Amino acid sequence: MSSHSDRIRDQFTRQAVPFSQAPNIRNEEALARIVRMADAGPDDTILDVACGPGLLACAFAPVVHHVTGIDATPAMIEQARALQESRGIANVAWDLGEVPPLPYADGAFSIVTCRFSFHHMLDPLAVLKEMGRVCAGRVVVADMTPAAPAADAFNAAEKLRDPSHVRALPREELLDLFARAGLGVARTESYRLENELEDLLSRSFPEPGDADRLRKIYADSLANDALGVAIRRDGDKLRFGLPVSVIVGQPILAGGHDCPPC
Repeated sequence: MSSHSDRIRDQFTRQAVPFSQAPNIRNEEALARIVRMADAGPDDTILDVACGPGLLACAFAPVVHHVTGIDATPAMIEQARALQESRGIANVAWDLGEVPPLPYADGAFSIVTCRFSFHHMLDPLAVLKEMGRVCAGRVVVADMTPAAPAADAFNAAEKLRDPSHVRALPREELLDLFARAGLGVARTESYRLENELEDLLSRSFPEPGDADRLRKIYADSLANDALGVAIRRDGDKLRFGLPVSVIVGQPILAGGHDCPPC
């Protein structure tokens, strides 16, 4: 691949269907958690950055005025449109594009979200600043947040599984990123995204030989949970929970005050 953007499109073109159909990615409780934490209502206009197959955008649609989803991978936008059509949703639009920059005016949306994508960003601070620029209300990021002592091992394993992975930030670093982007943190929640290794590998596209390397890394982690994923054996399966944080922030106005909710 000639660039990181190429790796993203390559991986997510292949992942588009299996990712969009994975039960833990489609989990309605996890999607509803983000909608609830965003405090979304009928007057809100939403932008979902790196929207993937449109699951979060379509979860927002019934409770808000309008949703826009943007993603860099055409195959993901195709999945998003198919989901929208299957649900008969009229108030969602899709754009094809990369970030940064975002092709929208300052303060164009009342809520701006990004789910399970920051670990693919080469410059997550630049992305978060762009999200804040186009936001007049609340910025919501949900992503894997490994515990700091396990972060290096976790990220090395994820890079083997998905060559487009860059780095999942520990929760403390993601919170610091909000501060550096000029966003005051309003609320946070954490949970575990449950997985089974072979199921996860079945919808992943590692380089030749890396799946077996990953199996060994996860098996070795049983001794000390070096990956920080609460791994355990269940018969012939390896089950684990990826740590996820959801962070809601608001742009800080001149003088150090958060902007009022929209």
